[in-house]
Amino acid sequence: MTISLNNPVPDFSGSATSETTFRLSDYVGKKNIIIYFYPKDSTPGCTTEGQNFRDLYAEFQALDTEIFGVSRDSMRKHENFKAKQEFPFELISDEDETICKHFDVIKLKKLYGREYMGIVRSTFLINKQGVLTHEWRNVKVKGHVDEVLQAVKSL
Repeated sequence: MTISLNNPVPDFSGSATSETTFRLSDYVGKKNIIIYFYPKDSTPGCTTEGQNFRDLYAEFQALDTEIFGVSRDSMRKHENFKAKQEFPFELISDEDETICKHFDVIKLKKLYGREYMGIVRSTFLINKQGVLTHEWRNVKVKGHVDEVLQAVKSL
């Protein structure tokens, strides 16, 4: 079951850094949620995107918004990436692609002529009522986090 804009997001969960489990239902009614999907820990674009969310984290927090990053990397890689980059938010490991499929972010990609299935950089904004209010697919990192912050301000 994939999610769609302006509709409630069905509850889902996943293992997260800091020995936690993310459950959407823990936040509905309390906070806005940003779920951003990225291809791989410690790669240039993914590092920059995470740093941009980190650098504006206080502004998102002031707007009652939590941020979660999701990739198919292992929990060990996530913990290392989070610590090295000093991310104040949790990263969710989705090695079996359950959450990725939920949000329909696994697509055919090409790199150096090779085709493979991978995560297309995407961000989703879920409001306090649990409704998907904004989605960004095929994200370009430059300026993206600022755009997401503006969307949160519009809620």
